[in-house]
Amino acid sequence: MQVIIADSAQEVARLGADQLSRLLRTTPEAVLGLATGNTPIALYEELIRRYRQGELSFARAQSFNLDEYVGLAPEHPQSYRYFMNRYLFSQIDIPLARTWVPDGMADPASAGEVYESLIEAAGGIDLQVLGIGRNGHIGFNEPSSSLGSRTRIKTLAPQTLADNSRFFAVDEFQPSLAITMGIGTILRSRKALLLATGDAKADAVHAMVEGPVTASCPASALQLHPCAVVIVDRAAGARLQHGEYYQRVRQQTDQLSSRD
Repeated sequence: MQVIIADSAQEVARLGADQLSRLLRTTPEAVLGLATGNTPIALYEELIRRYRQGELSFARAQSFNLDEYVGLAPEHPQSYRYFMNRYLFSQIDIPLARTWVPDGMADPASAGEVYESLIEAAGGIDLQVLGIGRNGHIGFNEPSSSLGSRTRIKTLAPQTLADNSRFFAVDEFQPSLAITMGIGTILRSRKALLLATGDAKADAVHAMVEGPVTASCPASALQLHPCAVVIVDRAAGARLQHGEYYQRVRQQTDQLSSRD
């Protein structure tokens, strides 16, 4: 696991965009794994900026999102399909027909296998973007999730429901189920890129990077990934015990990026 501590949330987005930019330049037909949430928004804004400046094209790429709420139609303002269309897809040149988000209205008994088949038919995911929940979840793989799990329906933990409640009106239906790529699905990506910002994520980042591999912190499974990059700001990395080492890694990464 390569850990990079950035000076700010803005730099987290820039360094994350560097990772995707390098992939798209070398592999224009890349299969991208994407995520929703506040941290990815900054990443997507940076990618959109680079696209508008002619530095990037997504025309030959395709994408698969991590998860979706069960019971929300794609046009629902709180659905992750709506989120992706609003914050990324509508502002770049990726063909919408080549963007996949789990179907929250599909038959729960078969939705997971259908999604796994789509990923397999695409040749697998080249780079999977991830965030991390305060309880260590990635995607909607809550604590106790199997480290070998595949795309499936999950019941959301109370902490996740509480964290996400700010997106729903008081009297609005908030789903308690989601369809999510499994941890095993994420580990099969060729590269994993996890971004985290803010002091609320510090405990989870510490458990993920320096704790044991355990289902109690699903993100710790990334220690098993052959090519995982974790980029955090100083607040999210505040509890890491080997911060000086990670800073040296960051300096080496900056040197490599300057050669691009």
